[in-house]
Amino acid sequence: MPAAVRATTDFFDQLTNDLLVLRVLAQQRFRPLSAEELNRRPSPSRWSAGQCLEHLNIVGGYYLPSIAARIKRAQARGSTPAPTAKQGYIGRRFIEAMRAPVSVKAYTTPQRYAPTGTRLPRTVAEVFSRQIDELLRLVLLARQVNANAVRIPNAIFPLLMFRLTDQLEFLVVHIQRHVAQAEAVLAGNGIGANVKVGEA
Repeated sequence: MPAAVRATTDFFDQLTNDLLVLRVLAQQRFRPLSAEELNRRPSPSRWSAGQCLEHLNIVGGYYLPSIAARIKRAQARGSTPAPTAKQGYIGRRFIEAMRAPVSVKAYTTPQRYAPTGTRLPRTVAEVFSRQIDELLRLVLLARQVNANAVRIPNAIFPLLMFRLTDQLEFLVVHIQRHVAQAEAVLAGNGIGANVKVGEA
């Protein structure tokens, strides 16, 4: 199957729009929650909304510095944007798998990327909000280099290197997945209305 090709501007515009939706949600939905609301679990075997955010914070803590460093290297080499954003075969498979709703396809999270506790402070939502801002900044910087040529090591399989285009899209889809999971937990707990993400 050939790699998907999109106009670079359209690709980054879509990522930016998706992240802006998530940014509003982070500010208006998650940051006002109390610690009790963030930590209330639907069952002992399922994550709370706060744990969903904590997982995203841990994953972001791995990827965001790595992406920033590799974009900086590309800038230092004088990299310039390509007219199209290409998608690799493996990257596309990972992204498509992540698009499946949690209710349809569940994954086992590696222990090092799992939430660290069941009594998380409210700052978990603030950190999540800051990471969305940082990802928006990195998407802006990625527009200025050839994102097809920049490679990012995978968090689980470090020898597997994704194109920056694939890694950014994967991160956005991964965030959308777990934000939807957190929203479902909150709705199930009777905390506000379920908000649809990814529909800008």
